[in-house]
Amino acid sequence: MILVPLLLAAVAGAQSCETASDMDEATRAALVNTARRYFDMAARGDSAGLKQGAIASVAADFSAIEAAVKDNQPNLAGAQAAPRPPFLLKQDSTAPLDRAEFLCGVFGKSGQTSNSAVFVIPNLPPGNYAVDTIDANTAKGAYTVSFVLQQEGADWKLGGFYVKETQAAGHDGNWFADQAGQFKAKGQLHNAWLYYLQARDLLAPVPFMSTQATDKLYDEMQSLSPSDLPTKTSTVDLVAGGKTYRLTDLFPQVVAEDIDLVVKYQTSSVANTGQTFQDNVAVIKALVAKYPEYRDAFAGVVARAVEPSGADYGTLLPMKEIK
Repeated sequence: MILVPLLLAAVAGAQSCETASDMDEATRAALVNTARRYFDMAARGDSAGLKQGAIASVAADFSAIEAAVKDNQPNLAGAQAAPRPPFLLKQDSTAPLDRAEFLCGVFGKSGQTSNSAVFVIPNLPPGNYAVDTIDANTAKGAYTVSFVLQQEGADWKLGGFYVKETQAAGHDGNWFADQAGQFKAKGQLHNAWLYYLQARDLLAPVPFMSTQATDKLYDEMQSLSPSDLPTKTSTVDLVAGGKTYRLTDLFPQVVAEDIDLVVKYQTSSVANTGQTFQDNVAVIKALVAKYPEYRDAFAGVVARAVEPSGADYGTLLPMKEIK
């Protein structure tokens, strides 16, 4: 789950990063203790305490974090929490940066090393920030809970909150990466691409962070990048039953132990649910007929018709029922 990225707009400037080993002991301890304190609040469901500790812009629109705390509190309660070494990010320019990039730790001739990290944050105002991640072993499985902190005087205030399961359908990011490599070797490039995306999502505790592991995935994905999949900036047409559907997104989604494929497409209205159901089924069947390799990678397909208002209507078909 991704919540509250970070703030504002434009200009170039200086960025630097300190790893835990670079920091003085007082700073390191302050960051770790703050993360522990905010984690304890989340585990207790104390949204009010988190809001009180947040920067003004986050506190002013706290509903997303409040919902995330409520959704995850039953799993985090009683969890064993182990803080990871924090990162301290300094944006020293006099104005916000369009793209602030922080290189943290030691880099080798081939790029990142096992303890390094890169953070790329858009529209970042000047200031001192930190990224703190806690590994939480819960009754439901392993989670990461990450906090973006901003320094205000002597205090570290909450600027972002991210909660993620580190496994999907009982598998971690390395498993998905291995499966992607196997799909790639078999020439199933669409399956490989989608499994690499799932691996990348599981291996990074926050979406604006890259590591040696995620950089390796990125390199492996570059020879794939199917041109017939929808992206954030382009749609793809799919013909089904004499109609043309404009696909806007395609991604894996894990529900319990099943790995499903979700396809979203544009529609003028979902008010007529009977007709929308028929359209969803037509999209699902046409998609699997066009790319039969999906049968090897996914337990089912979910089609979601999305109207301009954002309202949608979804239909799931198990793969064995798609003829």
